[in-house]
Amino acid sequence: MRIALIAHDEKKAEMIEFAKTHKDLLAQCELTGTGTTGKLIKQHVGLNVQALLSGPIGGDQQIGSLVATQNLDMIIFMRDPLTAQAHEPDIAALLRVCDVHNVPLATNRKSAEILMAYVKLCLEEQNDSSNS
Repeated sequence: MRIALIAHDEKKAEMIEFAKTHKDLLAQCELTGTGTTGKLIKQHVGLNVQALLSGPIGGDQQIGSLVATQNLDMIIFMRDPLTAQAHEPDIAALLRVCDVHNVPLATNRKSAEILMAYVKLCLEEQNDSSNS
């Protein structure tokens, strides 16, 4: 399972807490993240995250490219809907490419929890089939 992790500045603490909560599941996945988010998760949670560029300087576009080339299975994006983002066009493009390529995208904690339940189910099925 290939998952991208992204968080706006005001949501980085929430993303770290989310990653800590789901560390065992996320450790079984291939993780990618935008620059600062990826580095913070590595530092505070100990997960291996391929950190791309920071979102405002091209990281959102890099994640979008991975979606378009079918190199991501889902995105967990802790967005701050109350703060204007200078790179809003990049964010809108990322959301659009997820819709175009039918890639699940969680933009808040509750939807991220639902995606993690799906990840758990998929990993259990994968483990069951490899044990058969």
